[in-house]
Amino acid sequence: MTKLPGLLDTEAIRKDFPILDRQIHDGKKVVYLDNAATSQKPRQVLDALNGYYERYNANVHRGVHVLAEEATALYEGARDKVAAFINAPSRDEVIFTKNASESLNLVANMLGWADEPYRVDQDTEIVITEMEHHSNIVPWQLLSQRTGAKLKWFGLTDDGRLDLDTIDEVITDRTKIVSFTLVSNLMGTVNPVEAIIRRAQEVGALVCIDASQAAPHMPLDVQALQADFVAFTGHKMCGPTGIGVLWGRQELLEDLPPFLGGGEMIETVSMHSSTYAPAPHKFEAGTPPIAQAVGLGAAVDYLTSIGMENIAAHEHAMTEYAVRRLLEVPDLRIIGPSTAEDRGATISFTLGDIHPHDVGQVLDEQGIAVRVGHHCARPVCLRYGIPATTRASFYLYSTPAEVDALVEGLEHVRNFFG
Repeated sequence: MTKLPGLLDTEAIRKDFPILDRQIHDGKKVVYLDNAATSQKPRQVLDALNGYYERYNANVHRGVHVLAEEATALYEGARDKVAAFINAPSRDEVIFTKNASESLNLVANMLGWADEPYRVDQDTEIVITEMEHHSNIVPWQLLSQRTGAKLKWFGLTDDGRLDLDTIDEVITDRTKIVSFTLVSNLMGTVNPVEAIIRRAQEVGALVCIDASQAAPHMPLDVQALQADFVAFTGHKMCGPTGIGVLWGRQELLEDLPPFLGGGEMIETVSMHSSTYAPAPHKFEAGTPPIAQAVGLGAAVDYLTSIGMENIAAHEHAMTEYAVRRLLEVPDLRIIGPSTAEDRGATISFTLGDIHPHDVGQVLDEQGIAVRVGHHCARPVCLRYGIPATTRASFYLYSTPAEVDALVEGLEHVRNFFG
């Protein structure tokens, strides 16, 4: 068995994840390498979800009976846990959404409806990057189309990095918002946050960071980042689906208008007008994802107990090993950084002329779960002239043996297709 420095005790950790013992295709044990799409859930999260529905299920904030008060305490307790997890200055800066996509749409719509000095209009510019997930492209395209604002972006270098050579021309005095991913969901590239934020601050632009591929894998400190908004999702960090987070600076949340209207987000309502509750409730219209928030709180507890620094070290060791092993496979081309430096535990590749869908299907027959396609990042595929990629992504329970299984599986793919 391969031993690498920095690895977690995966044997013990994997016992917390029941699905990792599942066998498919005539007794083949699942090799789960699709963590960038969604992570598996430990028993601690599953128990928290079941426990909520079995003992505390009620709507929050509105009732005075015991169940409602207990449900409210669990829901708001999850907000406290998330705030501590990302080092937010205030729990009231943590907004629960249904996913990171909704969080990013929330920011885009707030800026489209805002008054000065935040308003995005035909005299302003929006800046994104060519490596973004569609969730951080389409909302800004929609805002640009609706307001007349000019949409601009940073291109990519041949090795999968952001091309910042023209940063002063891309981010200008007309720029209102710069929105970019901290870690690429296709290439694993970790972006140079400091340089981008420094330039944005020079021109007075707001910064929104998509941390969906960062929050599960490394310490996330929103105060150290110095961004204005940070979005991420629960299901990629051992939590349930249906829960996302938007963190925003308190003064911005106070000034910006709500995205959705309805119950819970109001202070007073008449037939003529309404006033809104303070943040975060101002941005949480209707019945929120209560059970999902409880599950996310349990996931935060679980990750914190292991330590995000330890998880990051484990994944760095896994990435180094995976890059080295994959580059041993003939005809394999890694899309993006070909070293473990400044990259996360997500590796996309092509294998000669074999279509990634065929690669994925043959690997699945061996019990190996990878992702194939453009991974909601089609502009990256267009940039590198490829139809799609195969993507392997690792997490705290991933092992070197699974990397070896992947490499062996790829040899089988090559042999299968001659």
